[in-house]
Amino acid sequence: MSADTALLEALLHALADAPDGVSLPRLCKRLGLRMSVLMRMLAYLGEDTIGGTQGLGWVRTVDDGARTLAMLTDTGRQALERSDG
Repeated sequence: MSADTALLEALLHALADAPDGVSLPRLCKRLGLRMSVLMRMLAYLGEDTIGGTQGLGWVRTVDDGARTLAMLTDTGRQALERSDG
């Protein structure tokens, strides 16, 4: 398993453990990431199209007042279950 794969799985598990979402700063601290790295990961895993490439749709971010929360989508939960197999 590569470091990127391990980090991806750690992120998905952190989100699976928090069905109501996790604030981005808390995710950074929990995973030991800089915010810029987390944002790139969320863009890749998200639902938006960036540069003509559709995201995987595994993660959604929502604004909750002053905070932005990340949460796993149903598609992301299914992908995690398949990887845990």
